[in-house]
This record gives sequence, structure tokens and C-alpha cells, in this order.
Amino acid sequence: MRIFRLILFLLLGFAPPALAAEDQPLTVFAAASLTDALRELAALWQRQGHAPVRLNFAASSLLARQIAAGAPADIFASADEAWMDALARQNLIVPDSRRDLLFNRLVLIVPAGTPAHVTIARGFDLAALLGPGGRLAVGDPAHVPAGIYAKQALMRLGVWPSVADRLAPAADVRAALLLVARGEAPAGIVYETDARASREVAVAGTFPEWSHDRITYPFAIVRGHDGAEARAWMRFLEGKDARAVFARYGFATE
Repeated sequence: MRIFRLILFLLLGFAPPALAAEDQPLTVFAAASLTDALRELAALWQRQGHAPVRLNFAASSLLARQIAAGAPADIFASADEAWMDALARQNLIVPDSRRDLLFNRLVLIVPAGTPAHVTIARGFDLAALLGPGGRLAVGDPAHVPAGIYAKQALMRLGVWPSVADRLAPAADVRAALLLVARGEAPAGIVYETDARASREVAVAGTFPEWSHDRITYPFAIVRGHDGAEARAWMRFLEGKDARAVFARYGFATE
């Protein structure tokens, strides 16, 4: 109906009316691991009568830096607290909008069909799983949350020294997943939800929760973009329908 009205105004020679605030699409900058769930939720949001949501997925670190540089994001969804905290220290998010909505788990993956089951415990032999020349696919531990959690876990388990120089660092967790899915790396460390999203990988083991900080996904409205639609989107993500979608993709909501 909105498109019909705009065409009618143009045919009659009038300038089209300005879009109402509720017709303006939201721009959501979100961690790569949220790709599948948020795409489904954005479609559901639009079916409920809202304008389409523009989704931009990448490593949380990259997105936070883009927002700090002035990128026009309405909502930021981070895969860890640290990058949201970084924006908060710069007064770039709306404090009372911040919500820790989701939680995840860290898993060791191998290419599908590889007969590998690993008991992940202190001192486990990860180097043997990689073989003589293989590398471990991870998000870059220098800045990608999945890689940071992976390094934490391997250090606490006492195996980091055996693989530190055998990493295949990736730009985000989905890129690490792809390296294993394509057989370019014999193993990788990703979130459980990413492993579930691909038939090309198998989970060889799950990292104990004590081995790394809790994997938390904070969401917040970006400073200067607080409005009715942004607040409605946040309420939508906290609602029953959204929680069911997140759970289906493997996220914990509490």
C-alpha cells in the first residue's frame, strides 16, 4: 500500500510524502553468529507490518569500530560484553536499552564424516587431532569474540602452547566454520549455534563452561537512534516468538 501511494503521488506530479517514523527501516549491526536467527526474525517482523530490517553481519569487533566511526546503525548486537562495553565507554549506546538476550556454547568441530570424538579436558591432545600439518580454524583471537573465547578455553585447559602457532585465524566465526566445512582445516572452534547451521561439519566435543567466560550476547540501541521502532524491535526480540526462534537455532535465552 505504501508503494502504491508513492506511485500515485508521482503520477499526479506531487512530491511523495515523507515516510512516517514507523515506515523507516531499522539498520541492525549484528555478530556473524546471529545471521540465521536474525534473518528469520527480520522476515517475521516485516510480516507483522513493520518496514524491512537492514542486517549487517560481521565480527563484533569490526561492527563496534564501524559504529564508533559513525556508521548509521540503529541497533548493535554483540557476541561478547567487551565490545558493547567499549561503545558504552564512548557514550555510543543508550544505557537503559541494553539487554543480555542470548547465551551460547563453544564447540570443537571437524569436517562432516570425520570419525572424531574428543573428550575436552585439561591437557587433551588437540595437536594430534590437527595432524602433522593441519591448522586450527578460529576467529582471530586478537579481536573476534569467538577466537577470544577459544584462546581463553585453550589456555585454561593447558593446551594453548601446543597449537598457538598452528592457527588459521578468520575474520569472524562463520569464516572459521567455512574453513572446516571446506576441508581446509581439520578442526576448528566455533559456537554451538554455528555448528548446528552447517551439515558440512560435525561437533567433536563441547568445551566445559568453566574453561571460558560466559558467552553472552548484549543488544542495545545506538546513541542518536533511539525511537519507537528501535524500542519496538528490542521488545520484539525479548518476546515469546523471538525466543522460540532463537532456541530453535540453539541459543539459550536465560
